[in-house]
Amino acid sequence: MSTKNDILAVLESERARFVSGQELAEKLNISRTAVWKAVKSLEEGGHRIIAVTNNGYKLAPDSNLMSEEGVLANLSQKYKSCPITVLDITDSTNTQAKKLALDGAGHGTLLLAEEQTAGRGRNGKSFFSPRGVGLYMSVILKPVLGMEEPQMITIAAAVAVCKAVEKLTDKKPRIKWVNDVYLDGKKVCGILTEAATDFESGGIESIIVGVGVDCATKEDSLPQELRGIVGTLGDDAISRNRLAAEILAGILDGFDTLGSGEIIDAYRARSLMFGKDISFMRGSERLNARVTGISDSGGLLVRLTIGENIELQSGEVAILSLTNE
Repeated sequence: MSTKNDILAVLESERARFVSGQELAEKLNISRTAVWKAVKSLEEGGHRIIAVTNNGYKLAPDSNLMSEEGVLANLSQKYKSCPITVLDITDSTNTQAKKLALDGAGHGTLLLAEEQTAGRGRNGKSFFSPRGVGLYMSVILKPVLGMEEPQMITIAAAVAVCKAVEKLTDKKPRIKWVNDVYLDGKKVCGILTEAATDFESGGIESIIVGVGVDCATKEDSLPQELRGIVGTLGDDAISRNRLAAEILAGILDGFDTLGSGEIIDAYRARSLMFGKDISFMRGSERLNARVTGISDSGGLLVRLTIGENIELQSGEVAILSLTNE
């Protein structure tokens, strides 16, 4: 790493206190002048650093640029070896993660971007990804032989997002089947799980989990068609580095326990679907139903208005009312 990256790593891990120039110089075996130059370089790159004579340097509370150092400072030792790449701008983190996966990137690789120009959701929908106010991340997972459960991985990711938000805020997000996270009746997170296929064997080489969280977008900056639909965590003080670290660890923990029943239980506990009246398409016909539960495989259990009980394994459902959610 460069000197400025080394200093950023120290400041991220010591955000609660000032770190003196002398301490930085001794810790990194560099001169005080080199410390000063590195701090200036970090500031020029957008990091907000408080410098106080006789106290030293400290990252400002509102310094919220994403960085490898910032994520690593918030990861447990178990996951500190995960490769992390942070892009200033990209088309889609999932698109780039697929390329990395096919080039041999390992399990747990994390890709982050400050902005996406072509963020994607399910069924070809676009995902609004403005600079600096959201978390746009993709995680590469390497499935074991015979383990190809993209829906359960999506479910694990949704649980990971909820747990991360619960840990870092006082908010209680809920999950709309199967891949959206809601808060106060509005969508604050979308999840897109995709497979990277080995063209020679035809098997799934990697699974890419894309997560987009709206952390602090202002309502008036949303495209007109998203207003009233898309929400936000409403907290521009939340550390996106810490949020990314918590979600990454949650996804990897969930991946390791997919078959244990813990994930589906946690998913059910955070679902906003129970008892809701919904509509969905079956072939060319739109049907109405009431949600009765979620199966152990993650399917949506519903009772049609005509009295038939069925399980939905895929597709889009529309909740007819989100009152009190």
